[in-house]
Amino acid sequence: MYGSLAGAAVAATLMSRVSAQALSVADINTVTQRLAESAQQSWELGTRAQSLLDLYIPNFSVFSSTGLPPPSSVPSNTTSAIAPVFSIARNVVSALKLNTTSGPTALVNGDGAAGDPASLGVAVLLANWTGQGSGDGLDFAKAAQNQLEYTLNVVPRTSDGAISHRAAQVQLWSDSVFMVPPFLAYYGVLTGNTTLMNEAYNQIKLYRNYLRDTSAKNLWKHIVLGTDAQDSPNDEGHWSTGNGWAAAGMLRVIATMKNSPYSKTFSSQQKDLASWVKEIHTAMFANIDSTNIFTNYADEPISSSMFYDTASTAFIASTVYRAALLLDDHSHLPNAEKCRQALFAPSNSSSKSALVRRAGSSSAPSPSGSADHSSSGSSGSPSSTAPLASPSATTAPLSGLLHFTDDGWLTPVVNPHQFGVEGQNSPEGEGFVLELQAAYNEWVAEGSPGKNAARENRAGGGMGCRMCCGWRPFDICLMGMFKKVKDEYPRIRNDLATIDLRRLPSFICMGHYCTNYCTNCNL
Repeated sequence: MYGSLAGAAVAATLMSRVSAQALSVADINTVTQRLAESAQQSWELGTRAQSLLDLYIPNFSVFSSTGLPPPSSVPSNTTSAIAPVFSIARNVVSALKLNTTSGPTALVNGDGAAGDPASLGVAVLLANWTGQGSGDGLDFAKAAQNQLEYTLNVVPRTSDGAISHRAAQVQLWSDSVFMVPPFLAYYGVLTGNTTLMNEAYNQIKLYRNYLRDTSAKNLWKHIVLGTDAQDSPNDEGHWSTGNGWAAAGMLRVIATMKNSPYSKTFSSQQKDLASWVKEIHTAMFANIDSTNIFTNYADEPISSSMFYDTASTAFIASTVYRAALLLDDHSHLPNAEKCRQALFAPSNSSSKSALVRRAGSSSAPSPSGSADHSSSGSSGSPSSTAPLASPSATTAPLSGLLHFTDDGWLTPVVNPHQFGVEGQNSPEGEGFVLELQAAYNEWVAEGSPGKNAARENRAGGGMGCRMCCGWRPFDICLMGMFKKVKDEYPRIRNDLATIDLRRLPSFICMGHYCTNYCTNCNL
């Protein structure tokens, strides 16, 4: 009986795109196009610019293996790919009135957020570095300088120096770690200003002191210190995307330091930042359930008021691959791989209705908060920062994927403008998919370092094999079942070498002996 069940399950798995746990080039192009069409808020445009650099123009990314500063000229074969990044910078700077008598201002109106506009700083700095202003007469250098002076000298701070994420009150958001420190570090590298680079580290250290929740095993709180709820309420919940912003921002600062001429000068800072990234990874993955998708607030289980969030899952997974490449830290690669496979899984899962609420559904807000990312009731950013065309040309429907709508939207996702409410279309979520793809591509290109080095004991309780796959506790361990299935079903024999054993039904335990029959297991 067990043999029949197992064989049927394997055949069904093979016929339902087991190998489709990756996005095609056309799929990625579609996601890129959705991001181009939808990114309008300052942090969305900043995220878009960074994700385009990381995925399409890696030589100009802070993660580039060729080092920093980046090339001062753009090769002809890169002009088309990098054009959307420069378009974002051009739109931002052309809308500015650089009046030297009025004092420094942010690159864009942040709708109450002091930190978000800084996320555009890297694109503006890069435009200046590569001489884009010579052709259009825009003063990218002055615009970036204004943003820097605004951040350092105008934005309010805590008594110990943490730069507020809000303009009207001192309030710290985990989001700000991605917005401000990477800009400071990048500005420092391009200008040879090590004081700025060190300030990037100091800001992260200060934010960690305020937001790390030791009572929650080092998950980060989302928003603290605010006293004006009309401007922006506090949110001491452990927002999954907020933990992603923090880890991703730290990795950008590490990369900027490590790939610069000042790497040795900042060796101790890089070591601290690396340990803090791992601290977040460990805290987050301690709370993920068997779906391998985080809930909107990491330590709150799924309920009528708590939903799954694929956006933060993609973001956190991307930072694990980055940590493997940048820090040689492979400890959470098995977790990231499970998340990636879940995110790109085919839509034949029977749990689809329970996990995915498609566009048009609604969800009750989380008790942890529902304020807009930049301000309560924000109506959007100036039209001058509207998105331009994607670098991709060929797009295609994403049919048959569990966590994507046919037109390419990641789902289910948190509303990026109301962090306690489930949303429909998330520009930042599309950017996180690109970040995941960029980091994963580089990891694979480097030979998937650590793929087999971090085998973990994932089974728990009950009888059964605890050596390899460990999907869940088993009532019985069916050792050798794989060989029996292979012998009984010769018509699928040739396909078994490529099957991903981790997608087999939970009642089959591949156990310690699975590698005797499949060299592709890699568990």
